[in-house]
Amino acid sequence: MTNEDQFMNYTHRAQGSGPPEAPARNWIKILAAYRHPSPVRSLFELTVTLVPILLLWGAAVWSTSASYWLTLPISVIASGFLVRLFMIQHDCSHGAFFKSRRANDWTGRLIGVLTLTPYDLWKRSHQVHHGAQGNLDQRGVGDILTLTVDEYNGRTFAGRLAYRLYRNPFVLFGAGPIFIFLLHHRLPVGFLRAGFKYWVSAMGTNIAIAILLITGIVAVGWLPFLVTYLLITSMAAIIGVWLFYVQHQFEDTVWDTSDNWQLHEAALYGSSFYDLPPPLRWMTANIGIHHVHHLYSRIPFYRLPDVLRDHPRLAETGRMKLGESFKTTRLKLWDTLGRRLVTFEAARAMRRNAAPRSVKP
Repeated sequence: MTNEDQFMNYTHRAQGSGPPEAPARNWIKILAAYRHPSPVRSLFELTVTLVPILLLWGAAVWSTSASYWLTLPISVIASGFLVRLFMIQHDCSHGAFFKSRRANDWTGRLIGVLTLTPYDLWKRSHQVHHGAQGNLDQRGVGDILTLTVDEYNGRTFAGRLAYRLYRNPFVLFGAGPIFIFLLHHRLPVGFLRAGFKYWVSAMGTNIAIAILLITGIVAVGWLPFLVTYLLITSMAAIIGVWLFYVQHQFEDTVWDTSDNWQLHEAALYGSSFYDLPPPLRWMTANIGIHHVHHLYSRIPFYRLPDVLRDHPRLAETGRMKLGESFKTTRLKLWDTLGRRLVTFEAARAMRRNAAPRSVKP
């Protein structure tokens, strides 16, 4: 029996049950065949992403002299390409875009000037995310804060209110992404003592961004440049955070304490397959095939569809359609007993049911 046959010989997990009979790590040898990038294909993907961004950015600047109503749709399209460029930077951080580590790192650093993301700093944070995703004892770096029901109930009123504000969609997908990419990334927050390398990453990216801003303002004027710059980068940030959110924040995701947590199980079952329509799948560089990516992060994004084509059962694991994904915004807390994400309302009902009832004499 092959590794794949062994893995496929399982029954679907029932709610609250453990992992399937065969461990998820059995996929590793199978997926290793897809890890090798093509330099020609990678350069092609970079070109068909970067060139449209520059052209659309120029068109957006030009449109400000005609109508800002025209600027808006052009900026929306440009932000989509900027998200795709960020996904290429993401592949570089995993050493998946080029064979050469140096080529990956310098491509990622240069892209980081446009995506407002200090590459080496973000790379480290993202490695922490991959190494601890789904581990309740290692939350806090590179992820979206998620409390358990008991942790939430144990907070003070102010603490519960702060968490509710944080998880409010207008904050989580509005003000939050803009704050993260425009302000938070300017300093190596969380890595201040980790090494001088991360200061260099943040400050070097900041200096390059400042040069870009000054050049753009001098070339086309401060108002046209800043309006288009802020529109495009802000919308790209919002889209990017939404994608990151929906890839791990769904009802049947997986969280465990360290004594029960297993890397490959968390990767495969704690990450969704966000089954987007083909145009959006292309624009987001197949990042929706996130369960496969987490299971084997060295696979270039343009080879992820090959995995689903060759192993169709993976296309049914954690699958979520676009329409279904919007319902996940109601999920706020991890129910450790039910092993699922729940709403505040469900958590409140659980608390009422768990409260001791008074007994009449």
